[in-house]
Amino acid sequence: MPLLNKVRTAAPGGLGGDTAIHSLSRLRSALTLFFALDGFLFAGWVVRIPAVKQQTGASAGDLGLALLGVSAGAVVTMTLTGRLCRRFGSHAVTVATAVLLSLSVALPALTRSPLALGLVLLVFGAAYGGINVAMNSAAVDLVTALRRPVMPSFHAAFSLGGMLGAGIGGLLAGSLSPGTHLLGLTVVGLALTAVAGPVLLRHPAPVLPEALPRGPEAEPGKPSGPGKPSPAARRTVIVFGVIALCTAYGEGALADWGALHLEQDLGAHPGVAAAGYSVFALTMTAGRLSGTLLLERLGQTRTLVAGGATAAAGMLLGALAPTVWATLLGFAVTGLGLANIFPVAVARAGAVAGPGGVATASTLGYGGMLLGPPSIGFLADWFSLPVALTTVAVLAAGAAAMGYWARNAGTQHVS
Repeated sequence: MPLLNKVRTAAPGGLGGDTAIHSLSRLRSALTLFFALDGFLFAGWVVRIPAVKQQTGASAGDLGLALLGVSAGAVVTMTLTGRLCRRFGSHAVTVATAVLLSLSVALPALTRSPLALGLVLLVFGAAYGGINVAMNSAAVDLVTALRRPVMPSFHAAFSLGGMLGAGIGGLLAGSLSPGTHLLGLTVVGLALTAVAGPVLLRHPAPVLPEALPRGPEAEPGKPSGPGKPSPAARRTVIVFGVIALCTAYGEGALADWGALHLEQDLGAHPGVAAAGYSVFALTMTAGRLSGTLLLERLGQTRTLVAGGATAAAGMLLGALAPTVWATLLGFAVTGLGLANIFPVAVARAGAVAGPGGVATASTLGYGGMLLGPPSIGFLADWFSLPVALTTVAVLAAGAAAMGYWARNAGTQHVS
């Protein structure tokens, strides 16, 4: 079995002994908090979109254009954050973008026009894109140092934070104004950043002995910065980015169209239809919580292939089943299958090309989240919604095939 799929546990005496192990444990806890905070703040904003729409007097079209600000800001920043991480370190960039995200989440409630909303959402999107690249880059370094495939646990924290943010936001929506609620998110975000940020700032990204430069130019204790990736490395990163895109496509499609499919095509009660995405999100979170154990048992390539195949089968059931409960079962299986593909793809891209690889894979993955809903809409107009949803299964199967094809990529970088 290639080194790529072997899992090793850090030796107690390695990397400085017990002190280093304690340091890595603290870093893992702090990074987990940042992943959860990211999901919490984003979900808290999402549940207040209807109230902000009413406050700004935006039409549906105006709101759609304003929301593009989040996407535009995120995509532009993601392409730049890899360079910032190489220059200033992923830990410092994570803390800085967390502060910006916490501050900017309060801005939409201060706007009174669709134009102003779009402009502040550019800032919010920039912070959101930046923190996603920075904290994933930091997580890739930590996974390498720990020699355990713990990347899914970070993404599980993001999912749990999102569920908590959406749940609390829904409970507060009837009693708090958007301004008060979003300002409260700012306070929570800054407080948690003040708790976890110093841990990242005090501890530089862990460096394994084999990552140190060789030869007379090497400075003791100074890691070698990632050079310009080779053409083969760039192609590998693109492959893993496309795998991430396939996963995010399915997540975006189910978020926007799953409930409509249940209600419109199968006659489900609105409450049951609304549970469709919740079932998907719950199983995805459960899959990520068990992701480390799964990766230790199966390895990365088998996890990618099995996850893609499982998601493809689940989505075919979810799209084409004639009953509501079979469709819900299909959505649940799809969530389990897709759960660990995105974190593994981002980790592999980072192992091959450092922060730049994480930036590329994250940008492509985020593009899939944007591409899914409108693509499903166009295909539903041309064919039908059930047929359109089968594209999620096609892309999941494609992710499995690409994961197998790239099984030996970056073996010198990934433990």
